[in-house]
Amino acid sequence: MRYQVPQFIEVEDKIFGPLTFKQFIYLVGGAGLSIAFFFTLPKFLAYPFIAVVMLLSLALAFYKVNNKPFVIVMLSAFAYFFGAKLYVWKKPTPKKIKARVEESSRASISLPKIPGGTLRDTQWNLGVNSSIYSTQETQRKTKEEDMKKYSKQDASPSDLTSTPKNAPES
Repeated sequence: MRYQVPQFIEVEDKIFGPLTFKQFIYLVGGAGLSIAFFFTLPKFLAYPFIAVVMLLSLALAFYKVNNKPFVIVMLSAFAYFFGAKLYVWKKPTPKKIKARVEESSRASISLPKIPGGTLRDTQWNLGVNSSIYSTQETQRKTKEEDMKKYSKQDASPSDLTSTPKNAPES
């Protein structure tokens, strides 16, 4: 048995002829407000208000900006103009930086307490050999072994970096 997969799921259904439900509500609301202005205000004031309301209701129903409905654009504009502005970059003074660093270091760093030993002992027990401490120890041991080799050959490391004795000096 085959089932039909719905397509065009982003397209709104047409409820009232060629209009979607939202478009119909915007147009009916604009028409109702225009009729209210026509009967309550004097004619010289009613006509400009009716024109503004009808233009706004038409824009809300049909106009799209960058493929977004005009309602979203209008709400974003109100949020921008009347909301708090966000400053992305504001260079802080050095005093503020130090205070922030101290606050963040106190708040974010919490070292666990290790009973009966130091962090290095616990690290060794866990078998972490590629940490900073083991790398430093390995480098120190390598230097000591190199020094032993040089002392056995009766040459110092400085002799190896200088020019050979048989080579002509330039």
